[in-house]
Amino acid sequence: MIDFIPRSDILSWGRTPRTQMRVANPMFRDELSGLVESGSREPNRLLATGLRRSYGDSCLNDGGAMADMTGLDRFVSFDRTSGILQAEAGVSFAEVLKLAIPAGYFLPVTPGTKFVTLGGAVANDVHGKNHHRAGTIGRWVRSIDLTRSDGTERTVNRDDPTGLFAATVGGLGLTGVMTHVTLELMPITSSNMLAESVPFGNLGEFFALAAESEATYDYTVAWIDCLANGRTLGRGVFSRACHSKDGELCVKSGVGPSIPIDVPGFFLNRLSLSAFNEMYYRFSGRRRQMTTTYDPFFYPLDAIGGWNKLYGGRGFYQYQSVVPPGAAEAATAEMLRAISHAGQGSFLAVLKTFGEVPSPGLLSFPMRGTTLALDFANRGQSTISLLDKLDAIVREAGGRLYPAKDGRLPAAMFKAGYPALDQFRAHMDPGMSSTFWRRMNQ
Repeated sequence: MIDFIPRSDILSWGRTPRTQMRVANPMFRDELSGLVESGSREPNRLLATGLRRSYGDSCLNDGGAMADMTGLDRFVSFDRTSGILQAEAGVSFAEVLKLAIPAGYFLPVTPGTKFVTLGGAVANDVHGKNHHRAGTIGRWVRSIDLTRSDGTERTVNRDDPTGLFAATVGGLGLTGVMTHVTLELMPITSSNMLAESVPFGNLGEFFALAAESEATYDYTVAWIDCLANGRTLGRGVFSRACHSKDGELCVKSGVGPSIPIDVPGFFLNRLSLSAFNEMYYRFSGRRRQMTTTYDPFFYPLDAIGGWNKLYGGRGFYQYQSVVPPGAAEAATAEMLRAISHAGQGSFLAVLKTFGEVPSPGLLSFPMRGTTLALDFANRGQSTISLLDKLDAIVREAGGRLYPAKDGRLPAAMFKAGYPALDQFRAHMDPGMSSTFWRRMNQ
């Protein structure tokens, strides 16, 4: 049987939590049963992880055991007529695209990076720029195979009457170890995208553009200048797109130059952020239509290897919230004013509206409303104080935060934002845990 090896170099993408774990790297399915059994007996139990693109501590298990599932990355079957794919949970979205695109299919839902595993995507019930049309990835999952710490093997599907499927989708890896995922892919006739960029001058213009675009475009998202204030509060560039019907089915994927070292902390300051945001807004200051390949539209940051090092050796926090429609414009404006006043923020600030398509998971993050996502370099207490202010705004508006993105989500806010939490607890595997889960239940 493979062994758990002590490691102190395992980080999440935000690089703020520093942990020590015992890590095993299974390569074959028959290694898992014994691994799950022994790992679940560790003091802090076991967590299965993938490529660890979660930003906080939901993919870490400090003082416990970790099963790194990236070695279990084989395709099992692919029906090129129906687009139904079955694969091991460690297969990445990048590998799915290499298989699917030449056959005329695409991921039905994808986040802003293709370097996530199937298991990780399901565990966080990821969403993308097409939420108003497609919902979350969980809606496209046909079935999930689980290995539980009591030795049982379970297969659950969307018609599961027990509730275990709904608990596993968005369940942060706490219902057992996912071994296989069966996913319904989306047919396409070209790997090109028909895209349009539309600058807008303030937050009100964003909401008008979003309402107009969702009726006719599959994908919508906006970059905003998080430091703008006054009459230009919330200004930015709106991007919308559909899959092209013309063009080849080509895989255009890869990673460009990498950031080799941590960028010094003084690089990100109010002056540099303001200068970048001003240049970006002016550069994008005219309406443009274009045909582009899928990679730069969906995965712009994947072109920079190790881009998380831009925030320095202390790491960063990503803050992603969603607030319901009735409070969305006022709450978003209040958050942006607080961020601008603090002089903190990021080059990449994303604003998007979620649609009415219900999420299937008990702990799924998206709900109808508006989501704002920003990165904040870790400046210690000043950053935490700003995030606390944002928490108060989001909670007052009836919103919630995304556990996959947040390394300091307060337990009280988590419990307030996820009303199905008690229902979820009934389906947890007692042998599974994570740093995040223990922090939520102290």
